[in-house]
Amino acid sequence: MKRLFDIATATVLSVLLLPVFIVLCVLVRTKLGSPIVFRQVRPGLHGRPFTLIKFRTMTDARNGDGELLSDAQRLTPFGRFLRSTSLDELPELWNVLRGEMSFVGPRPLLLEYLPLYSPRQARRHEVRPGITGWAQVNGRNALAWEDRLELDVWYVENRSMILDLKILFLTVGRVISRKGVTAEGSATVEKFKG
Repeated sequence: MKRLFDIATATVLSVLLLPVFIVLCVLVRTKLGSPIVFRQVRPGLHGRPFTLIKFRTMTDARNGDGELLSDAQRLTPFGRFLRSTSLDELPELWNVLRGEMSFVGPRPLLLEYLPLYSPRQARRHEVRPGITGWAQVNGRNALAWEDRLELDVWYVENRSMILDLKILFLTVGRVISRKGVTAEGSATVEKFKG
């Protein structure tokens, strides 16, 4: 049932939002350059790697030694707008259609975090990662890592179609309010250290 919902909804949204995709592609290309999309390998269901696709939100600015500048220095006002409105997440509809993600589930984090999880925290990989999730509607990146991961596991243990619909409904409010997009005092979010 959940997979059918994901396929049907992602298909409809991909068609309806095509004009938005086109406008965003032009804006990202104009304001941030190429490539338009950001690709990164993330762990999915059972920790299997997949390539996450998002609109890029940072420049490739580098220092004199050729090293990338910090996230705060590379995140432009336009990129901040894409993140705060979650418009950067729209290409993940492709990940949903491919079966790598769901609309609702724990957010896919970095591969480097896999060995850092406790056995309980690792349970977040018992379901497909989501575009939104229980942690996202309960604080998003403003939460401490332990709290976020505990909310992910709570979702795994209590998942249902009704809960998914509730999370989708609450997500709309969180996107409109733009709360919890970044961790306090950080341009993005601090890395998980286990």
